Amino acid sequence: MLTTEEKKKQKATDKNQLRLSAADVLRDYNIALESRQTSLIGRREVLNGRAKFGIFGDGKELAQIALAKAFRKGDFRAGYYRDQTFMFAIGAITIQQFFAQLYAHADATAEPSSAGRQMNAHFATRLLNDDGTWRSQTELFNSSADLSPTAAQMPKLVGLGYASHLYRELDILSHLTQFSHNGDEIAFGTIGNASTAEGHFWEAVNGIGVLRAPVVISIWDDGYGISVPNEHQITKGNLSEILDGFRRRPDVPGGYELYTVKGWDYPALLETYARAADMARAEHIPAIIHVIEMTQPLGHSSSGSHERYKSAERLEWERQHDCLLKMREWILDQHIATAGELDNMERNAEMLVENIRVKAWQAFTRPIHDERLHVVDLMEQVEATSIQAAAIEPIRRRLAKRESLLRRDVLSAVRELLVLTRHESRPPDSPIARLIEWQQAQGSANYERYGSHLYSRSAESTLGVGEVKPIYEANAPNVPGSHILNAAFDAMLARDPRVVAFGEDVGFLGGVNQTWAGLQAKHGPLRVADTGIREATIVGQAIGLALRGLRPIAEIQYLDYVLYGLQILSDDLASLHWRTRGGQKAPVIVSTRGHRLEGIWHAGSPLGALINLLRGIYICVPRDMTQAAGFYNTLLLGDEPGIVVEVLNGYRLKEKMPANIGDITVPLGVPEVLRPGSDVTMVTYGAACRIALETAEALSGVGIEVEIIDVQTLLPFDRPGMILDSLKKTNRVVFLDEDTPGGATAYMLQQVIEVQGGFHWLDCEPRTIAAQPHRPAYGSDGAYFSKPNVEDVFAVIYDLMNEANPARYPRYQ
Repeated sequence: MLTTEEKKKQKATDKNQLRLSAADVLRDYNIALESRQTSLIGRREVLNGRAKFGIFGDGKELAQIALAKAFRKGDFRAGYYRDQTFMFAIGAITIQQFFAQLYAHADATAEPSSAGRQMNAHFATRLLNDDGTWRSQTELFNSSADLSPTAAQMPKLVGLGYASHLYRELDILSHLTQFSHNGDEIAFGTIGNASTAEGHFWEAVNGIGVLRAPVVISIWDDGYGISVPNEHQITKGNLSEILDGFRRRPDVPGGYELYTVKGWDYPALLETYARAADMARAEHIPAIIHVIEMTQPLGHSSSGSHERYKSAERLEWERQHDCLLKMREWILDQHIATAGELDNMERNAEMLVENIRVKAWQAFTRPIHDERLHVVDLMEQVEATSIQAAAIEPIRRRLAKRESLLRRDVLSAVRELLVLTRHESRPPDSPIARLIEWQQAQGSANYERYGSHLYSRSAESTLGVGEVKPIYEANAPNVPGSHILNAAFDAMLARDPRVVAFGEDVGFLGGVNQTWAGLQAKHGPLRVADTGIREATIVGQAIGLALRGLRPIAEIQYLDYVLYGLQILSDDLASLHWRTRGGQKAPVIVSTRGHRLEGIWHAGSPLGALINLLRGIYICVPRDMTQAAGFYNTLLLGDEPGIVVEVLNGYRLKEKMPANIGDITVPLGVPEVLRPGSDVTMVTYGAACRIALETAEALSGVGIEVEIIDVQTLLPFDRPGMILDSLKKTNRVVFLDEDTPGGATAYMLQQVIEVQGGFHWLDCEPRTIAAQPHRPAYGSDGAYFSKPNVEDVFAVIYDLMNEANPARYPRYQ
């Protein structure tokens, strides 16, 4: 229920909307017309083969125009692939840029959302300057980067909205005016009706409600999820009804303002969005706007026709309720324009969009055609002197005449020619040498087009952070590892006001292992906060906060529970910098704990899954809490996301307290030799370091000296090649961890043997020692027989030495 003051604001909003001028109405209608023509012509481009796939926002135009009118500079969008009209309306992209993405134009100037890396209608604004520094968000209309997995835009919406709450409530952030003006910004989320069946939607709606974040969620409801109607998607087939439990009540704090509005009712849409935005902006009251009776005139996408699954009656209803038809009728009824004037607008919109499309196509194809001309010219020169001239001629002609041309076609023809002429001489500056030079240059150029920016290239790249070693005073106390991290976190919070930490039991309790103990009382409940059990939106909350200039440390209580948030980590965070070609970054730190303890879901070490799904995120695997503290400091000095996996059984182990705990840094990708040796190189990390060291001492007793190397980070891996240097000395290598067989040990083996070239230095086959293929069993003996133990490691290494010198190392079992 609205308060008296809120009702006054509502009336003022209503009056303002009623004053909308005829010029404003016609401008909105024109935007809608141009967007619809973009959809129609875009679909045609897919069907005629110029584009690979098309998905469009037809039928959603009017609601998005209303949303755009409520959207201000500084606000953020977290939406999906139906929002083209909104992006046109706020000026975030142009129609030509839309077509550039449809054609996969791999140029950030032509296609600023993703530089051709994402399929069409996946939008993003460039939050970063070319040097990787932040642009002023308060001077921009901002959109986080879209992604295809349904409802995956919702988790980060939690953080995008909650950032405004922090900026409003924390005075220590008041200087960050490039990110917020006193928390006045709204995060607008959009989602399709069918995607609300996903768990991400409900988890995000609940999290936003608990946090009371200024978020306005729009649900575009056209009654279907591809071919599946609402009755199979939503309980009772009515989202408004099942959302009613989130509605604000006069006797209960919190909750949402809920609105239901028809997608073809232009005046009602304007009023609804203005009202919802005013309340969210001024009072941080979230809202959900359920936009019903929407249509989808072109069907779900270019992959099929909705005539296959919609009845004739439904199709006729959609024709009659097309929002453009309804707006035209309303304009005529209000005598804002004549039928002839509207007909003229519609014709002009079609001609304008077609002319823009032609420009986009020419801009996309011209550079490729220029490359072809250059290559064909070189081919003619090679052909003139080659003994393979007869075989080269059809390759050249085929390339020269090809109408539908891609860069791969040019490179394929070059490869054919080079294979044909592989036995011919290639003196410098000869045509064939120049062709090879061109091919090599294209390798670099195409890496820039498609492979660059997986990690930061800025001056703040985490890889540029050097080492600061711990300093120990003479009387440095031996304290539990949890105390080390507690002191480190305290120093981080004191040093950088942007740092906020949150997770299950992090706040009042201080963490299940007490690493945050007392820090909520010292730094406040907004900076050290508890969350619900909602790992996917803990990750998403961190992404949204990081996008808005904060430095979140998001705790996932156990490494096994990272699986709940793994999809968002992989699909959104890990790919963010790459899929925007350096246009966005989210320097999130995920804090978790894993490796050996006891129990199926409390002793996991699934690093093989993480390193293969999370390229784009650094993965730190410290052996103790001092190293962990160093990694947190390192990541905070950089501008990239990272995960720190603390050792579960290390919190009670005693370590010396460094005097400079707030300053120590551990460089990423630089291993450490824990024990020198000359016979075997053992590569490991995390909790397995203790097993390796204990085994090495036992092996030393029988005359085998093992060099123990702690890789420290799996991503990146051994940047200086220290393991290869050790292998050159020992000629034997063993990889040890607690992951399943073929997991991270296989990755480390591939890095050393293949990438570093260690194969050439081996005297015997490399070995891996991992956990059993099943989950770790409960109990001390269960853990012993599930994970590598001293006896296992001793046996493998002794066997290696037995192969080399059976007389000196006879079998003992």
